[in-house]
Amino acid sequence: MAAITAQDVLRRGLDELGLELSDVQVGQLLRYLELLQQWNKAYNLTAITDPLDMVRLHLLDSLAILPFLRGRRFIDVGTGPGLPGIPLAIAMPDRHFTLLDSNGKRVRFLFQVKVALGLANVTEIHSRVEAFKPEQGFDGIISRAFTSLAEMVTKTEHFLAADGVFFAMKGRFPEKELSELPKPYNVFTSHRLEVPGVDGERHLLEIVL
Repeated sequence: MAAITAQDVLRRGLDELGLELSDVQVGQLLRYLELLQQWNKAYNLTAITDPLDMVRLHLLDSLAILPFLRGRRFIDVGTGPGLPGIPLAIAMPDRHFTLLDSNGKRVRFLFQVKVALGLANVTEIHSRVEAFKPEQGFDGIISRAFTSLAEMVTKTEHFLAADGVFFAMKGRFPEKELSELPKPYNVFTSHRLEVPGVDGERHLLEIVL
């Protein structure tokens, strides 16, 4: 019996998420994981090294929020090795993603990914959150395990366009963090995410002014 490949897990997961990606996009996602594995040996970009786990915990986990994103311009704060920004940029070539991180090695990796995959809709920024002053606000501010909800909104509120939304990815539903959310911010809605092959709770919270 043939061994299960990363492509098998990815295609099955995309089907379960109801996402239709082209063969080119699937190839880009797998190439991204190859680059992540290569660079991880020197740059320590992720603690997850098993290829099948990387598909589930990096690619599918990132793509699970795609149906809920609204707008044209997004910023992924504390993106690390480009999660969820790179998978989302591959899957949504008509939207633009700015990937912000304070670690120079990670940003160099993001630049190489952008060039290798031909991602014209990605801009990588090497900066601390507080220091980055965008010329134009973003429709969506995305974070994946970046910081607490209160710190997320207060540190990045200057990124937000009028009618913009904070998209916060969390594991368990963060009751305590919600109680510490400063006014006038409030949770517009929350989504329980079902990530194929991933045990444990996953949530996406939409926070608005």
